[in-house]
Amino acid sequence: MKNTISFPLLKSLSIIVLLGSLTTQCKQKSPEKPKPVNETDIVIPEGFSLQVVAEDLGNLRHMTVSKNGDIYVNRSKLKNEKGIILLKDTDNDGKIDTEQQFGNLPGTGILIKNGYLYTSSNSGVYRYKLNENEEIIDIENPENIVDGLADKGRDNAKSFVMDDNANIYVTIGSWNDSCREEGTGNGIMPCTILDSAGGIWQFKADKLNQSFADGKRYATGVKNAVGTAWNYKTNSLFAVVHGRGAFHDFYPEHYTAKHSAELPAETLFELHEGDDAGWPYIYYDQFKKKNILAPEYGGDGEKTGSENAIDPLMAFPAHLAPNDLLFYTGTMFPEKYRNGAFIAFHGQSPELKKGYLVAFVPFKDGKPNGNWEIFADNFSGIDLANPSGPIQHRPCGLAQGPNGELYVSEDLKGTVYKITY
Repeated sequence: MKNTISFPLLKSLSIIVLLGSLTTQCKQKSPEKPKPVNETDIVIPEGFSLQVVAEDLGNLRHMTVSKNGDIYVNRSKLKNEKGIILLKDTDNDGKIDTEQQFGNLPGTGILIKNGYLYTSSNSGVYRYKLNENEEIIDIENPENIVDGLADKGRDNAKSFVMDDNANIYVTIGSWNDSCREEGTGNGIMPCTILDSAGGIWQFKADKLNQSFADGKRYATGVKNAVGTAWNYKTNSLFAVVHGRGAFHDFYPEHYTAKHSAELPAETLFELHEGDDAGWPYIYYDQFKKKNILAPEYGGDGEKTGSENAIDPLMAFPAHLAPNDLLFYTGTMFPEKYRNGAFIAFHGQSPELKKGYLVAFVPFKDGKPNGNWEIFADNFSGIDLANPSGPIQHRPCGLAQGPNGELYVSEDLKGTVYKITY
């Protein structure tokens, strides 16, 4: 006997199926579409993922991440009259759901170390005591570590790092790009700026109320090292340094506008006590692979100089503006990244027609091992070779999370990215 379905029943079933289909469609459309996290088409290596965890936070600089995953970010300009922002993901969904702003000073450096949150203004370093969860105990009363460091408005970021012996190493950048006498092409000889800037100074991290005079100059001839890191494998200080600016304005007989666009190199140094990186007397020419005597001090683009200056470990194209340096010690990323260096570049290279990127330098036995490479690209959101609009994002800070994730901050639209593998 054949199984049959009457027409009325078939019609009823059809209606039920149709209604079910419509209901399913409605359920699929009802949730709000997730906001694209890669809206500027940031390019990262295969196998990695990028997520925006927070945005519209102001002029973000450096970051540090607690053992619980809380993110502390310093700002170069106050927003809502506050300089630091704490970001929390309380429900572990990968999105920041709690923000707390505090601190009355703009700055750059920030670091969790030995039970304290250390952070810098443009003229000093201070700290907040943390509890066992690395949360600030008294948010209204930071302790002053050092103050009175040179701040003349230009290249005044006081980035810093710490070692395991309670020493803190503070960048004091030079406000005079090439140590020239004002209005001339002549270099100040000797460059008296080096007495209080253009280097990295060492202070005690556990001593309160220090002044500039309490520190000692650890390394000199470092024009402006916004990106510094302590390498715990080598137990030494590393720095990425901004190069000086224009050549052809006062020295057209030796330098063209192209020279000014493509020289000098941005540089990576390993610095030890007493080292001299050579500024302002020399600059590093990445094409000649030599330290060249600066024109302010008698150079012509060919003469080498300053035999006492150390050589950089690596050179990068001019004007990329390295603003942070991080040695990757996590295990989330593939083996090639272990103990290598990530660098946040805040500018662009006229030579490469590339910029606003995060680079990676492989390391082996504490030294660079091979060429640098672009790790995360196109934060700018436009083709820099044929620009069609404004820059969208400029990487500035780097931090490693407790699970080995890499955080990137940028200071144009106040975005924090998380990169995982």
